[in-house]
Amino acid sequence: MKQQRRPMTPLRLRMEHDLQLRNYAPKTIERYVECVAAFAKHFHTSPDRLGPEHIRAYQHYLAHQRQVSWSLFNQTVCALRFFYQITLGQPEMIQHIPYPRRQRKLPTVLSHADVAALLVAPRSLKHRAILTTFYDTGVRLGELCQLRLRDLDSDRGVIRIHQGKGHRDRQVMLSAQLLAVLRHYWKAYQPPEWLFPGRWRDRPITPEAVYDICREAGEAARLSVRVTPHLLRHTFATHLLEAGVDLRRIQLLLGHRSLSSTSLYLHVATSTFHAIPSPLARLQAVLGKDAES
Repeated sequence: MKQQRRPMTPLRLRMEHDLQLRNYAPKTIERYVECVAAFAKHFHTSPDRLGPEHIRAYQHYLAHQRQVSWSLFNQTVCALRFFYQITLGQPEMIQHIPYPRRQRKLPTVLSHADVAALLVAPRSLKHRAILTTFYDTGVRLGELCQLRLRDLDSDRGVIRIHQGKGHRDRQVMLSAQLLAVLRHYWKAYQPPEWLFPGRWRDRPITPEAVYDICREAGEAARLSVRVTPHLLRHTFATHLLEAGVDLRRIQLLLGHRSLSSTSLYLHVATSTFHAIPSPLARLQAVLGKDAES
């Protein structure tokens, strides 16, 4: 049975309208509104009646009792800051809702051998095409699900990404190797509009289905890590960096707004360390020269 959406209160509706006027993505609007609703539900009262002490207590509850992820905690902070500053018109409340410090963790990356095993693991040609597209383009999960056949420009060798993260269009490369895989897949499935349709051919594949495809392929390939779309995106960027592609080009391909986000891959690319001379090797060379003299 399909779950009915809760009735819209005037305050909830006003926040949705404020977010829409500022061109927030539909999923972001939904999550922000739900974060504020959860904040109100925690105290069993309307959020416009809650003040700094309630905010502080709720942040402590999320961090220490529920121990939510950094992503959810930060999303809640962003939602509350928007709600108080824009919807309620109380910018003075912002000082009571600080952003959390993010733990910087290095991304997990597959080896070339792992990728090779992963791409041949699924029996389904469609699943292979999905995994190959992730690895050879670095697109995000939502971007892959929304790809249409008309987004592929085989003459120019590019794939057009419409309104990716941050409402930005960009292009990613369509290599001859990936094009061959996609053509083979298209001949077998002949999707009418969406590059990767879901259960119904007139609708795109769902993110949940893609997650299952990645997980099952990783298990079939007997990899030691859980395979996700973002893992393949990390692997794409790192392998490009190790192949000598400059960081700025990788930034453009990934659609990162800031180069600092892309620079994270410098910490995991083996080429970064192989290019650094070993102090021990230099010391041994110096000692060897002294011994000869």
